[in-house]
Amino acid sequence: MVGDNPFHNISHLSQDRARARGNATKQPECAADLVMLSLENGANGFMFSVSDTTLSILREIREREAIEHLSLYAIVPYAYEYVRVATQVGGVTGLIAKVAKEITMSRSAGTIAMGLGAVIRSNPLSLMKTYLSYEISRVKSSAGKKANLISLMLHEVVTDMALALDLDWLFRSYIDFTLRRGLTPGFNTGNFTYFVDKFKTWNLDLDKIAIAAPFNKIGFQMIPSKIACEKTLDSLLQPIVIAISILAAGYLKPTEAIGYIAALPNIKGVAIGVSRESHARETFRLFHKELNG
Repeated sequence: MVGDNPFHNISHLSQDRARARGNATKQPECAADLVMLSLENGANGFMFSVSDTTLSILREIREREAIEHLSLYAIVPYAYEYVRVATQVGGVTGLIAKVAKEITMSRSAGTIAMGLGAVIRSNPLSLMKTYLSYEISRVKSSAGKKANLISLMLHEVVTDMALALDLDWLFRSYIDFTLRRGLTPGFNTGNFTYFVDKFKTWNLDLDKIAIAAPFNKIGFQMIPSKIACEKTLDSLLQPIVIAISILAAGYLKPTEAIGYIAALPNIKGVAIGVSRESHARETFRLFHKELNG
């Protein structure tokens, strides 16, 4: 899958690397060009945080009549955007008011009704479902009827905080909600081993979900350790993991990363961010050949 970090000018290796990319990939047309080129060379999916930037990219791909060729994995909430907005509208209170207004103004009557009921009851579960329904509606509205939305994934900030706070009820409710919407429950985590251990402790079915977690040959962002993550991956009964950070934020070249990834068990897919045409062409051609050959 195509990852969206370059489209947000994000680099987990250094800010200098992100600034060096410039703003070209943030333009919907340029980003869509990269996604389309990636498709031509072996990609078949797009993993993205739901933001104004990525929704614009989805609209551009839909207009080019290529959206049906992509499996979409949407990550919510886009934490960085909400932090930025919060600083502009008076903190958390202002952010809540802004999001509530956007939900109310959305075209989804069901979402509005659910949201009003949640506010009246001050029910956190209903509020969560209202917000998730809103984000799903944003994706579907931008991508169109032919879009293939596979999974709604919780951002790692929410996932890992909920793990730390032992909020098993949140995970249970989230899984139930997404399954009822016909989507695969997904979780983006920076603590893969801890995540799997918690789900086993809570007797939550790992077979029904998708997990996006870092895997690369140098152990970059693999917490608590490369060995521990590999051992946990091997313990799974079927492929449910989408490997991210496989190039270690650009530290590794695709030719250096592919051997390690191809040898891992229980990997369902990989997400790779590309910022130039040569990256899209060479990277996805290589991974498509090695992982499907």
